[in-house]
Amino acid sequence: MKATSPAVPVAILVRVSTAKQETARQVSELEAVAKSKGWQVVEVCEELGVSGRADESERHGLQRVEALAAAGTIKKVLVHEVSRLARRNSIVHKFVETLEDRGVSLYWHAQGIETLMASGKRNPAAGVMLALLAEMARSETETLRERINSGLAEARRKGVKLGRPTGTGLEAAELLAKHKDVVRLLKDGQSVRNAAKIAGKGVSTVQRVKAALAA
Repeated sequence: MKATSPAVPVAILVRVSTAKQETARQVSELEAVAKSKGWQVVEVCEELGVSGRADESERHGLQRVEALAAAGTIKKVLVHEVSRLARRNSIVHKFVETLEDRGVSLYWHAQGIETLMASGKRNPAAGVMLALLAEMARSETETLRERINSGLAEARRKGVKLGRPTGTGLEAAELLAKHKDVVRLLKDGQSVRNAAKIAGKGVSTVQRVKAALAA
């Protein structure tokens, strides 16, 4: 009887920019891909409330995947689309190169393509497409920022008062009372990003709580 080849171990990496968004769709679709190809998902690495423009030091999901690759635990990383990696070209390319140096292939679902071929050699077509998509992801962020700044400038020109309406901000004591879980996490030494992820709240909320604690 012919021996069955062991399933290829893979990690799923998902990211959403705000804690209010969900990763369930990304995870379920990538799990379905893994199942259809006979791959074994060994870990799902989630980044909640993490901007695609965040620095590498804030990308705990990328760091965890790199650790799994370095340990030889995985052979592939699955992402929904290139923009889920980052919206900074330098981070995207450095991450992919780190994986490839360890013989780990990146598969992105939107185009159904991998960075390494079955032989372990780099996939030239994937390299070209990765560079293009990474640049598109970066450009989308810049375009959005320009539109926002343009809209704010036009609003100021028309005399529109920006920011929260007077009286809507919570006093420090009320803010701390409302977010006791965040207070506890910050006092336990958690970073703003980790506290936001654990509590399931926005990074800006945690930052306000931290500022209230320091007041």
